[in-house]
Amino acid sequence: MIEIDIEKENKAIAQEYKELLRISYQTLSPTDKKLIRKAFDVAVDAHKEQRRKSGEAYIFHPIAVAKIVASEIGLGATSIAAALLHDVVEDTPITVEDIERLFNPKVAQLVEGLTKISLVQKDLNASMQAENFRKMILTLNDDVRVILIKLADRLHNMQTMDSMAEYKQTKIASETLYIYAPLAHRLGLYNIKTKLEDLGLKYTEPAVYNDIVSKIRETKEEQDAYIKDISDVLKKSLDLENIDYIIKGRPKSIYSIRRKMRAQNVSFDEVYDKFALRIVYKSDPHDEKFVAWKIYSIVTDHYRPSPSRLRDWISSPKSTGYEALHITVMGPKGRWVEVQVRSERMDEIAEKGYAAHYKYKNGATEESGLDVWLNLLREALENQETNAVDFVEDFKMNLYSKEIFVFTPKGEIKSLPKGATSLDFAFSIHSEIGIKTRGTRVNGRLVPLNHELKSGDQVEVITSANQKPTVNWLEYVTTSRAKNKIKNVLNENTKKIAEEGKELLTRKLRHLKITINEQVINELVNFFKLKTSLDLFYRVGIGAIENQQLKDYAAQKSNTFINFFKNKIKRNKDTTTSDEIHKPVISSNYDMLVFGTDHDKLDYKLSQCCNPIPGDDVFGFVTINEGIKVHKKDCPNAIGMQSNYAYRIMSAKWIDSSQEEFKAIINITGMDVLGLTNQLTRVISNNMSVNIQSISLSTDAGIFHGQIAVIVKNNTILKKMINAIKKIDGVDKVTREYRT
Repeated sequence: MIEIDIEKENKAIAQEYKELLRISYQTLSPTDKKLIRKAFDVAVDAHKEQRRKSGEAYIFHPIAVAKIVASEIGLGATSIAAALLHDVVEDTPITVEDIERLFNPKVAQLVEGLTKISLVQKDLNASMQAENFRKMILTLNDDVRVILIKLADRLHNMQTMDSMAEYKQTKIASETLYIYAPLAHRLGLYNIKTKLEDLGLKYTEPAVYNDIVSKIRETKEEQDAYIKDISDVLKKSLDLENIDYIIKGRPKSIYSIRRKMRAQNVSFDEVYDKFALRIVYKSDPHDEKFVAWKIYSIVTDHYRPSPSRLRDWISSPKSTGYEALHITVMGPKGRWVEVQVRSERMDEIAEKGYAAHYKYKNGATEESGLDVWLNLLREALENQETNAVDFVEDFKMNLYSKEIFVFTPKGEIKSLPKGATSLDFAFSIHSEIGIKTRGTRVNGRLVPLNHELKSGDQVEVITSANQKPTVNWLEYVTTSRAKNKIKNVLNENTKKIAEEGKELLTRKLRHLKITINEQVINELVNFFKLKTSLDLFYRVGIGAIENQQLKDYAAQKSNTFINFFKNKIKRNKDTTTSDEIHKPVISSNYDMLVFGTDHDKLDYKLSQCCNPIPGDDVFGFVTINEGIKVHKKDCPNAIGMQSNYAYRIMSAKWIDSSQEEFKAIINITGMDVLGLTNQLTRVISNNMSVNIQSISLSTDAGIFHGQIAVIVKNNTILKKMINAIKKIDGVDKVTREYRT
């Protein structure tokens, strides 16, 4: 029986290998196939004893990763071989040197890059987790293919997470949404980005995910019929113009629907553009732009466009290399529909990103958007001294940002993230220009350094040799490139002042008969409530710490043993460990929440950012100074916390909530109907046995706005009350408010 199973498994493995060669995006030469075959044989042999948690042979994972690399990302034989071998150094006796000997230095370099990313301790603490991300980002400097293979690895892991423990699923999914999906987006891999986002939502908010999936299924027939109606109309006109094209309907991703529901505070039914039409046409490179605008003309002949929602990424491609024309038109039944117009070349670049871009580059000397971005990235990565969490946050902020296009005084076009300031522009020209910026002119007018730029602005930078960055400049910029350069300059100045401060402090302490050493420095840091010795020396250097304060320290130190002991106790308190926080101090709300697998009753605080109430899905977060804080699972800060600080997350759930009451704020909009206030108070107070704490109502040109603060026992009562309010005549929308 076992023999038959193994035989069946071997056949399946051989079938997967054939499929890998068949679906490769690149044309594989006999030499390429030989390299892939060898990598396949080495991987099969190396992993022969291993199985995944699901029970299947481990080799299916590297093959699946290689298939994603070959077909969805579109990389060649070297990367396919590296994908097949990506786990052998970590999981088997084979070394990087063995791979270089068996294959070539390039395959070995890629496998080594992938191994470095993986070799980080399990159950990472905050700085280690961020450090892991930083290492991964830094590999972009060496070879972008390392990251591309890592994205394929992460996608397959996300697709096969069902057999994992729930806390691991949440952690991995949070990391995916936090860093991997934005990276896929920035590298132009829109298909992979969408899959990562949808799978991330599936494990971070399963109830929301399943609800949207079921609603999409319910409306699929209607959506298909709607797309067919529009397609039939457009086909007649496109055929008359002899355009070679295909039209396909593209549903919006589950994650983007969820994002729109949250951003606009609307229900699934109120999200209007849940799908888009894509017209992909054949054209020679010379006529690409002409044909695109011809199709635009045909679409807008039939359906009225929204001028504010036209996106021309053909004239100015995104820095990811993405090119397309996006038109939003008013379709049948009064619905807005997005129509995307792309040539086959543009479509390939949109699907494959990096790989397709180079396929079409044909040795062109002009840098692509992606090349420009990678060059900017190298500068942004120069500052490796910054705190790892800040580094990742800064980097991430620039991954997903929308773009604006501005002009230099000579008319050259520059791409910047939306929200960039005139000072960001100065740093985008050159770091040295940024540092020396004295002022900026936008469209000929002098503006502050923090002036937010808009597409089409022409920007001039005024420099001065004597100008130096100040701490305020960090508030004036949004790009990581500018922030890192400013921090570098400020750090250099700080270090210089700190060095002088250390010498000065040594002299001052000598007068007080105290010899400076590590213990004394630690005591002083604690005495002045600072974080590091650098802070201490810097403050002495700028004169912020006076002689009298040092004398006070010396007087306290004279009672050495007692005061030293007190200071030790203080230091321990400042760096409270998670073990101390986990002591079962039972709060007055002991019947409200339980934590961890043992359902411990611990002291906690409810977070102000999302205001959880009983019945909400929640988790506990162990803070440094404030004990356990409880957040809703869909809190705006949840993904960042679960990703950067996974080791400080505690599972939590509500138990008996009958003894406690909670405040919730409800926003109501609708048409101003006579007696609406009376009906509202009657429904809330009389029908629901809920207390109203405050009520604020206003009307404007027949539109009614209300905000009511109510005291409720739990989420179930709140939901019933909201449903009852929705039934009142004139009420259009009822939502619960969360603080952000």
